[in-house]
Order: sequence, then C-alpha cells, then structure tokens
Amino acid sequence: MKAQTEQDPSQTIKVVDVAIVGGAMAGATLALGLRKLAKDLQRPLKIALIEAHRPDDNHPGFDARSIAVAHGSIFELNRLGIWPKLAHLGTPIENIHISDRGHFGMTELNADDFYLKYLGQVVELERVGQVLFKQIADTDIELYCPAKLASVEAQANAQLLTLDDGTQLSASLLVAADGVNSKVRQAFKQPLEQVDFDQVAVIANVETDTPHENWAFERFTDSGPLAILPMSKSKGANRVSLVWALRPDEAERLMSVPEAEFLAELQQAFGYRAGQFTGVGERHSYPLLLSHMPRPIYHRTVFIGNAAQTLHPIAGQGFNLGLRDLVSLLEVLKQTIESEAVDELDLGSAQVIHQYLQSREADRSETMTNIEFLVRGFSNDYWPLVAGRSLALRLLSWLPPLKTPIARSAMGWRS
Repeated sequence: MKAQTEQDPSQTIKVVDVAIVGGAMAGATLALGLRKLAKDLQRPLKIALIEAHRPDDNHPGFDARSIAVAHGSIFELNRLGIWPKLAHLGTPIENIHISDRGHFGMTELNADDFYLKYLGQVVELERVGQVLFKQIADTDIELYCPAKLASVEAQANAQLLTLDDGTQLSASLLVAADGVNSKVRQAFKQPLEQVDFDQVAVIANVETDTPHENWAFERFTDSGPLAILPMSKSKGANRVSLVWALRPDEAERLMSVPEAEFLAELQQAFGYRAGQFTGVGERHSYPLLLSHMPRPIYHRTVFIGNAAQTLHPIAGQGFNLGLRDLVSLLEVLKQTIESEAVDELDLGSAQVIHQYLQSREADRSETMTNIEFLVRGFSNDYWPLVAGRSLALRLLSWLPPLKTPIARSAMGWRS
C-alpha cells in the first residue's frame, strides 16, 4: 500500500489499469475484489484507490450507521475472501417481523423455514471500515488517502485524474464509487434523476431492556417505515439499530426533543415487541430520496453503489444492490482478462463498459421499482391501499409458499 499525501506536481503520470474514486463500502470492496481477481487469474493489475477520508477520521461512509448485509451478499463477500475478516462483526438476523401499524396486516420471515442459519447480518459501518482498510494495507493496492479528485479529463485511451496534491493518474478504467454527490458524475455532467419521498430518516442506536433474540422488525406507519435491526451488546447493554422514516417537520422535532420524550414517542409508534426502549445514542438524520443515473456509464467509466443509485431504506437493499454492481463489474472484467492477451488488455474499452451496463439493467430497474412501490403503498392511510396491503401481509402468513419470492428478494438473491 502506498498512502500519499504530498506529491511533486512535476512527477511523471502514474499509469494504472483501474482507478477507483471513493473508498467507502463499494469502493473498498471492489478494490479487494480486483486484487483477488488478479491473483486468481495470475494476471498483473495495477489498482489505485482514491479516498478523501481516513476510516478513523469521521469518514462519512464509515459512520455510526448499521446496515443489513443480506444472505446473498454474504455469499458474494465470501467468494471475494472479504467476509471471513468481517464475520466477527456481524449480528445475525434470524427472523423478520413485518407489520402495518394500526391495521391487521402482519407476517414473519424465518430463517428456519428456508433451512438457513440467518437471513442476513447486521454490521456497524465504522468497525467495517477499519477492517477493510486493514485488508487493503496488506496488499499492493495503491491507496491515495486522504486525497481528493481535483479534475478528470477524458482521453482517447484513458481517463486522466489529477488529485488535490498534484498527483496524476492515467487509468484505462475509472470506477466512480464516490456516493450520491459523485464528483466524477458532476465533472462529466451526467444526469441524475431523483424522486423525493418527502420523508427524513432518523437513525440512532437504541438500548432495550430485553435481548433482541436476533429479530428484525419492519413496521409501516402512515409517515413511513420504522425499522429495528439487532445489534451486538455494548458494555453489557442490549442494543438495536433504529431507522425511522418521518415527515420532515416531525423528524426535525424529534431530533431535538429530550431523550425521554424521544423514547416515549418511539415506544408509542413501534410498540413493545422489542421490549422497553431504555436509552438512545446520538441521533442523525438525512432526507430520503430515490436517486439514479439512467445510464451509469461514461467513456471508460462506470458508476457503482450510491454513485449510480441511492435507495429508500424501506427494505434495506442499498448496499446489497451496490454490491451486485461491483460483482457484475468483476465478472465482466474476468471475462475480458481471460479472453485477451496481456499486451492487448483494455479494461476500459467500449465493449467492457456496455457489457457492464447490460448486466445491470434488469436488476437495477426491478429493485428500484419495487422500492418505490413499497414506499408509495405503505406510507399513507388511503383505505383501499390499507385494506389491500393488510390482506397481502396476512396472505403471506396463511400461505407460506408465497413467502419464497419475498424472502429471496430480501436476502439479495437474484436469478
């Protein structure tokens, strides 16, 4: 690993096969996946990872949030050799309880019904970031951190990147993994479409008086979904992770009320299935949007993860969809490396870029459509929709075979 913070602007341009801008979950995982791909195929690959923040220095991608890593995503992370180093950080989700507040609709998804140990695992991003960067440090991936992209210039056979310290990199393939406000996308003036759900997510770690027993909860309310995820204990305290979608004015109010008032309102909205809420950590909030690039590609450039699309957290699919982005990219690059001679290898060719685009179209479209349907269908009190969704949830309980496609989707499996 080469961490560079100061560079002579007059230096020669560094030539790499792949430059990744953004070293949070998607970018760091892709870098490690590329290194494994090169090792498996016994083909040299020069990989550069550019990240503006160290993982232990208020990294916006490795913050206090927890995310659910779906069963299918864990399978892929195992294939990449990454999950074995993260497994000790995971808290299993063995059961999911889904309910519609104030109405009769409810159902459950249980790992035992599918002969699995868990449906997914919950990890804390701050701890994951430290482990991923430790893995990167043990490789020859060239890490430029902390470093920011100052400019990028599209050339015929490469993308020329200039960093804020003057370092210049020439990359056959540029991967933008730099989030919803992607500097790469802005530099190339690529369009981003957004749907505003008029909701704000309030997130926090909450202490309870009873163990969670590896249950996760998704409770739909008229203002938006309220999700509870199991977490590991901290200093002996039982903990769960809260994601609460609210109208903007309600979210603003709840961000500032005293702890006791916040816990009382949370208890009223959620109920007692997770026990008594006894404490809450630092609260954070962010607006809920569905953002996506219609075509997450450009000349010698692909966009993955939140740079390509951001989802409402209603089904916890954001990271899992982004992971499928990079898995698809790795598969396209694997086929390219296997079919081309070393001296003819061009990982940023138009053929590679469009193969990646084609591989992602169906999954992205289906996932984003399903998420928007869930948000629209479950965030209101329009009585025909209320009756329909409550009946649908009950049917899942009465007719267990109907759960299979729902569970497969929740676990991140795609055909």
